[in-house]
Amino acid sequence: ADFAGEVEPPKSAPSTGKKIAVLGGGPGGLSAAYYLQLMGHQTTVYEMLPKLGGMLRYGIPSYKLEKDVIEAEIDVMREMGVEIKTGVEVGKDISLDELRAQGYKAFYLAIGCSAGRRPGVPGDDAEGTFTAIDYLQVANCGGADYNGRVVVVGDGNVAIDASRVSARNGASEVTQLCLESEKEMPASDEEVREAGEDGVIIKCGWGPKEVLVTDGKVTGIVFKKCVSVFEEADGRKKFAPKYDENETITIDCDRVIFAVGQQSVWGDLLKSEEVEFHGPALVADGLTYQVQGAPDLFIGGDVMTGPKFAIDAI
Repeated sequence: ADFAGEVEPPKSAPSTGKKIAVLGGGPGGLSAAYYLQLMGHQTTVYEMLPKLGGMLRYGIPSYKLEKDVIEAEIDVMREMGVEIKTGVEVGKDISLDELRAQGYKAFYLAIGCSAGRRPGVPGDDAEGTFTAIDYLQVANCGGADYNGRVVVVGDGNVAIDASRVSARNGASEVTQLCLESEKEMPASDEEVREAGEDGVIIKCGWGPKEVLVTDGKVTGIVFKKCVSVFEEADGRKKFAPKYDENETITIDCDRVIFAVGQQSVWGDLLKSEEVEFHGPALVADGLTYQVQGAPDLFIGGDVMTGPKFAIDAI
């Protein structure tokens, strides 16, 4: 993935003398860094993990996206002069005010939705339970080999990734359960078909009721029948699942992976800023992405849209 001497990197515009900091080295942050540097702004990317790439590296399995492809793209940015600081969490290791004092004129906040959610049912934090985000990160760092029985809870492409990674890394049995019917599942038809080819069994119309635990470890999971997922409110579909609590199934397993949502982790990043949140999202201008109450802060990627595809962040 070494581009030195192979590809001439794009030539940046003459320097504007302005320093910009990009917070988050995922697809949104890296895209912003590339174009800012191209425009002549000296750009620094701050990433709290050891390597750049965000969900491209730590979320998407290698059989879909080889990691040397990501490295090659990042090498181009290095050649262009983008400064890269990994293992640095802004808000913990250094503050926004300290970066302002260093001369940074603007900040692009693209920290993504890097934390998974759990469904809030009994036993969902027992030993042997994972969020899909954490599980896929471990898998992408080479730690997914497992020969036990796995249940994945969720309906999107992230859930499918967790199922297929489990099946491809030695699980004796992989069952994925979701609320929707197969036609309603947000995962693409191609992903569902390929999961089946990998040996994943998908059961539609079930929601988690309880994780069964013995001596602190997962032994199985109980599901309840989902009779409807959405309800109409003001002409819009609202997520409001309804269940038949009397109809249940129990699946014996050794590992449960929850792919039921993602969220941003802000920590103390905005501690001294006078900003507003609307639900989980920062309030920002719809055209400029400028954060209300903090004119030198801008947002992009999943922190603006909620969890979406990498290409949306790009």
